[in-house]
Amino acid sequence: MMVTMAKMETSYPGGCLCGAIGFVATGAPLWVAHCHCQSCRRSAGSPFATFIGFPTDRVAFTAGTPATYASSPGVRRSFCGDCGTPIAYEADRFPGEIHLYVCTLADPAAVTPTAHVYAGERLAWLHLKDGLPRYRTSSRAGGTIP
Repeated sequence: MMVTMAKMETSYPGGCLCGAIGFVATGAPLWVAHCHCQSCRRSAGSPFATFIGFPTDRVAFTAGTPATYASSPGVRRSFCGDCGTPIAYEADRFPGEIHLYVCTLADPAAVTPTAHVYAGERLAWLHLKDGLPRYRTSSRAGGTIP
């Protein structure tokens, strides 16, 4: 008798503060990074926002439908229309990707950021000593800074 087991796929469930929005992302993330751009800081209401990127087809909303806001040309930010929790970032310049806010995951400690992006916009009073690479803009553009 032959027994085969399907490979278990990692899943990342999450949602908003009030529970109206729920999602699950499956498979390996494309990346995990801290973003220091002004737009992400304002959206998150914090000195930086931490995102986990997935192919869009690997994220399913399991409860509710997030509201969206076009924060700049070609950029859509999703959030809970009830409690205001920011949920995701999507941009025309990253086709086929959705970037979820790490702290909306049920277990944000399950992932570890590997870089700082848009560190050229980092607030001067924020001092980080985590040793992660810092990119002036995106990691795809290159250009690390000290």
